[in-house]
Amino acid sequence: MYAWLREGKNETPESTGKKGDVLVGDYYVAYSAMLEEDIAQLKAQGMDEEEAKKQAPAQKAVEDILLRWEQGDPEIRQLWQQMNEWVYKAHRQTFRRLGVAFDKFYYESELYQLGKQTVEKGLQMGAFYRKEDGSVWVDLTADGLDHKLLLRANGTSVYITQDLAAAEVRYDDYKMDRSVYVVGNEQDYHFKVLFLILKKLQKPFADGLYHLSYGMVDLPTGKMKSREGTRVDIDDLLGEMMDRAREETLKLGKTEGMDEAEREDLYQKIGLSAVKFFLAKVDPKKRMLFNPEESFDIHGHTGPFVQYAYTRTAALQRKAETLDLPPFTAESRPEQPLNEAERLLLRQLFQYPAVLQEAAAAYSPALIANYAYELAKAYNRFYQGEKILNPDMPHTSAFRFALSGFAGKTLQESMRLLGIGMPERM
Repeated sequence: MYAWLREGKNETPESTGKKGDVLVGDYYVAYSAMLEEDIAQLKAQGMDEEEAKKQAPAQKAVEDILLRWEQGDPEIRQLWQQMNEWVYKAHRQTFRRLGVAFDKFYYESELYQLGKQTVEKGLQMGAFYRKEDGSVWVDLTADGLDHKLLLRANGTSVYITQDLAAAEVRYDDYKMDRSVYVVGNEQDYHFKVLFLILKKLQKPFADGLYHLSYGMVDLPTGKMKSREGTRVDIDDLLGEMMDRAREETLKLGKTEGMDEAEREDLYQKIGLSAVKFFLAKVDPKKRMLFNPEESFDIHGHTGPFVQYAYTRTAALQRKAETLDLPPFTAESRPEQPLNEAERLLLRQLFQYPAVLQEAAAAYSPALIANYAYELAKAYNRFYQGEKILNPDMPHTSAFRFALSGFAGKTLQESMRLLGIGMPERM
């Protein structure tokens, strides 16, 4: 907001042709540059870095805007609402494209007063203390941590103030036994502090809080930093992956008989699969390198590879509908013993419930992604082996057709859990 007021010249998403989140992100980068410049000038005048960060004019201006916001200043509130809506509108578009939906939103603007009340209760309990300047802190040194600011001297709240309130409101809404915070590992310390404070406040839900601390994502060019503007925009990335999906699919000539809407849906599913699966297959706690080129390899450890195996099950389903196969039941007996590929596929399928349990216990979608990949490999071996639909062996054909269908449903379900749709043809 400060950067826009200082340099924005009344720019809007409409006047610039930028998505709202991109425009606001640009001003976030601009503010960071302003702040760095102020700090550098103060240090050149002999001030140490810590004091320079506090006294920087850009920092002081932002603190003033926050104070005016909490006091209900109509001009600041109007700009805040306008910029928020730019971002929310843009995010809604992106989330729809990603196939992501949320049940409920919690806004810091609706929680900060409750957070302040929580801090006041903590003072009354003796869990917190107030400094001479009026700021409120908690001493966590006995627990191997530090002193943590909860309210500034001017009475304004900080991130953790709202987080204290949010934890309480969520519990009131859902009475959950377990609450999982999915946030990057750069916030590990923050959540150690938050959970410890909630225990000191004797909240009944404190023991059920868990931080799923996921590793950051690097690009081949290095680490993404939003403050510096070195990031990949998800909309640009998705557009690139859709174009790649379109190019590769048309090259294979597999879209005959599809209308335009069906083709676009196919490109969307393949492109999303490439991105989502590549990210999901890595243990969430590990740092990773995202390589767009590698994520699309239809013969590699990728989402499109799994999707292609599923389309083979769908094609077999369509073909079998033209044949008169006997129903396969528990009493059915194939004309020949199971071969190794069939045994391997059966073993993979029987592992699925245990993998789900393990993934849930470990908070690791990677276990499901890697299971889907191994199942796709096992299915491809089965598919490329002996003839599946053989008129001379009707009971064996019925068994193999049933096995193929079971594999297809399991592939589809495991990928659904990762938010990935499966095309019927590819």
